[in-house]
Amino acid sequence: MTASDTTAPTIQPRRWRRVKLAAAVVAVITVVTAGAIASWIVSLGPLPLAKAREVSTTVLDRNGKLLRAFAMADGRWRLPVDARTDVDPGYLNLLLGYEDQRFYSHTGVDPLALGRAALQLLTRGHIVSGGSTITMQLARLIEPRRRRSIYAKLHQVVRAFQLEHELSKDEILNLYLALAPFGGNLEGIRAASIAYFGKEPKRLSLAESALLVALPQSPERRRLDRHPTAARAARDRVLERMVEESRISAEDAAQAKAVPVMRMRKPFPMLAPHSADRALATVRDSSVIRLTLESGLQRTLEALARDRAGALGPDISIGIIAVDNATGDVLAHVGSADYFNERRAGQVDMTRAVRSPGSTLKPFIYGLAFEDGFVHPDSLIDDRPVRFGSYAPENFDMTFQGTVAVRRALQLSLNVPAIELLDRVGASRLSSRLKQAGADLVLPKDEAPGLAMGLGGVGVTLHDLVQAYSGIPRLGSVMPLREIERGGGSVREPLRLLDPVAAWQVGNVLLGTPPPENAVRNRIAFKTGTSYGYRDAWSVGFDGRVTIGVWVGRPDGAPVPGLVGRVAAAPVLFDAFARTGKLLAPLPKAPRGTLIASNAKLPLPLRRFRPAGELIRVGNKHTLHIQFPLNGSRIDAGGGGGIKLSALPVKVAGGVLPMTMLVNGVAVGEIDGRRQRIIDPPGPGFVRLTVMDAAGSADTVTVRIQ
Repeated sequence: MTASDTTAPTIQPRRWRRVKLAAAVVAVITVVTAGAIASWIVSLGPLPLAKAREVSTTVLDRNGKLLRAFAMADGRWRLPVDARTDVDPGYLNLLLGYEDQRFYSHTGVDPLALGRAALQLLTRGHIVSGGSTITMQLARLIEPRRRRSIYAKLHQVVRAFQLEHELSKDEILNLYLALAPFGGNLEGIRAASIAYFGKEPKRLSLAESALLVALPQSPERRRLDRHPTAARAARDRVLERMVEESRISAEDAAQAKAVPVMRMRKPFPMLAPHSADRALATVRDSSVIRLTLESGLQRTLEALARDRAGALGPDISIGIIAVDNATGDVLAHVGSADYFNERRAGQVDMTRAVRSPGSTLKPFIYGLAFEDGFVHPDSLIDDRPVRFGSYAPENFDMTFQGTVAVRRALQLSLNVPAIELLDRVGASRLSSRLKQAGADLVLPKDEAPGLAMGLGGVGVTLHDLVQAYSGIPRLGSVMPLREIERGGGSVREPLRLLDPVAAWQVGNVLLGTPPPENAVRNRIAFKTGTSYGYRDAWSVGFDGRVTIGVWVGRPDGAPVPGLVGRVAAAPVLFDAFARTGKLLAPLPKAPRGTLIASNAKLPLPLRRFRPAGELIRVGNKHTLHIQFPLNGSRIDAGGGGGIKLSALPVKVAGGVLPMTMLVNGVAVGEIDGRRQRIIDPPGPGFVRLTVMDAAGSADTVTVRIQ
């Protein structure tokens, strides 16, 4: 036995002890390291996604087109974006091919990309492509680091894994497209495309796409407004690499390289600024606000207002509102001629300013007169000097037309006939009816409605006036105007303005109003107005589809000599209709029961309007009076015994036969020799019953059937 044989058994246990000790040390180090890494990862906390998702508030039109965007509180432009609907597929193809070819397959980190980047660095001596994935770049954008280090890279890797775990690939891509820097205060593909190319990134050329892929790599050194040469060189390198990877052809790349790089930024869209301001103040819980406006029509009418105001004078402003009759949606809202013009007080929304309406309330006076049944469009009415106490209305031209048809009196906007009818209808009734239709008339403090309101002695806004007018082509029902689209499907109930027959008659009369010079007749039903002292010029018109209102004047209320509605506002109205880009829609047909007849064929009481004092009969005959039902009474449709009321008796005293019976302004026949008639009630609700005799006397009662 040798010496070595005797020592072997003692050495072997020592080696095993050392191995075990080393293994234990490694295990401890591994556990400690893993614990430290785990502790470090935990210390990073959750991803700060809430702040990363903050975007600029954007205001869109009814079709999703951008009307206006508001910069974030720190001045950055960052617009929300959806890669599937808002971005050109060609741009996405270049972006993924240049930045992250395996974006949809990796889990946040791409080992192949890292290896390729390292190999290119070793073989070429400079960085050819980065190894960071889009997810890693997003992590850096969410938590930016000033210095590059191994620690910062590990931080990105961890955050990339977290992003892939918490978000889908589409969400990661959308967030990257919203946060990627493009120089200055531009963040995201939409802000960059609008600022550099003046358009949304839905349709980008190859040159534009390559440029937008290149800019985020070094946004400040490649800013188009400061370093266009560097930006162009970076764009061309993107194109060359895409050719190498067979994503684009060499011919397409050559054509794209020939496109010059724009040096100046373009302004962000600024359509409907007054609407956007109001929407921003109203909707506070959404970064995307959708309006009912049509951007194309809005842009056209803004240009129209700007051009016409420039021709009228440096202090003149113009307000325009276009409304869809069927829905009440505001299609265009021009608050002033120039939002940034201080001399024109451009930031004051003149569609919401309370101004004197001039003669624009006259159609509603006539409508109530038609509704009450004491006058017809072809009735005759006197235009002659008349005095109501101390009030003596005169026509605009200080002349009188004598006896004219009611239709002609409204078309010529004669003042005396309108005041005569208002005296019969009642100023308070006109005021309450317009308020019922959503148009608030503003009177001086502690002053009751009076006859002067028929000629503009009251305040109203263009917004409310257009809302009321939009009820005429709807045959008397007004849909409240809406400009901000809200979720939840809120239902708006129509408001009552006039009876269908009366509304149709007003529209039919206004359709024949003489148009402004060089305009076609009988195409647009419209009315003009001029306030006292030439301070406000109005024109409101409608066809079967749209109602448009125009106001012209000085925002400070100063008079403008020669500012007349027919000359200043009506041409703007007709031009606005012409620029809608659609054929004029016909007005509705006459409702059932509408009396269409010449003056000679009208019932005798309707052939000529007589003031209230002339309706009372003096002599042997008793004054015409409806004995039953009593005015203001309520009639139970159930008859008190559960029997449905199918006939309503009307009894009359006095008057001269023959007598005509009208229900809600529609003639239903004659009163018989016993001075009574049985009528069929039209249904539950208020019913207006009128009886006219052969001498022109009349009496009216209103009852409620329930």
